[in-house]
Amino acid sequence: MSLFRSLACCLLAVLAAGCSAQKTSPPSTPTSQQARRIEVLIRSKFQVDPGVDVKLGPVTKSTLSGYETLPVTFSGAGGSKEVSFLLSNDGKTLARMETFDLTKDPSSISTAGRPVRGPASAKVEIINFDDLECPYCAQLHAQLFPATADHYKGLVKFVYKDYPLVQIHPWAMHAAVDANCLARLNGGAYWNFVDYVHEHADAISSSTHDAKQVFPILDKQALADGQASKVDPVTLAACVEKQDQSPIEMSLQQGTALGVDGTPTLFINGEEITGLTSRATLWKAIDRALKAEGVQPPPEPAQSSEAATKAAGPASPQH
Repeated sequence: MSLFRSLACCLLAVLAAGCSAQKTSPPSTPTSQQARRIEVLIRSKFQVDPGVDVKLGPVTKSTLSGYETLPVTFSGAGGSKEVSFLLSNDGKTLARMETFDLTKDPSSISTAGRPVRGPASAKVEIINFDDLECPYCAQLHAQLFPATADHYKGLVKFVYKDYPLVQIHPWAMHAAVDANCLARLNGGAYWNFVDYVHEHADAISSSTHDAKQVFPILDKQALADGQASKVDPVTLAACVEKQDQSPIEMSLQQGTALGVDGTPTLFINGEEITGLTSRATLWKAIDRALKAEGVQPPPEPAQSSEAATKAAGPASPQH
């Protein structure tokens, strides 16, 4: 879990135990000693990476009686983020609270023009913010297809959105552009390309240390998948050559606005699951979404005693 998500999950941190009367006069800027106590507490409670700088801003009025707003800026290699805390008027309590707009639908993620895998009428939509060079994305993709798709046949549909982490995955953007060229022409060709790249990402990455030498490999595969699906070769080749990143940038912006900061990130009818997760956890989330739609989830598949033994692993030694 990222630093900023950890901050958003916590509601209250206390500098000093016990209750006391609140002063009515507005507080002054924290003293250097108090600022140090606040910084140490924040670093401890939220497990802030030692390489991240923590800077307290000026205290301002808040809408909560007895508290003032204290902005805290976290800065590191990945950028900076300002988080608002609440400091009591007596300077003894630090709070972190967040409000949410219940009128907004968390499942309203734009998927216009994206290829869909599964029936359009499916009650549950699984949206995956995906990076084609990400090894964890490849593992999740293998978990979704075919096991999850087969288990929930006819009940769920899958849509992928692009979120290439270009800082650490040098050919992910190029792969996403090629995939989008196929997506605009033929959904089946798109999914074939995504399947291939996720299945062979390790081999593609190890083929060369120069990301630019990977680009022709990706282009060749995209053109081959297009040919197999009988798309217009001239249109596809022109799109691949142009390498228009604007649709990918729009997907990145939408993901960031939703709070996505890593891949894979799933939204199952709005419920967010971040990172590679177990099949059991994934299926429980899908079951919850189906029940909310009034649909009874399919029963768990029967497991042979031999398979159950392998899944459980060797018995733990006794101490």
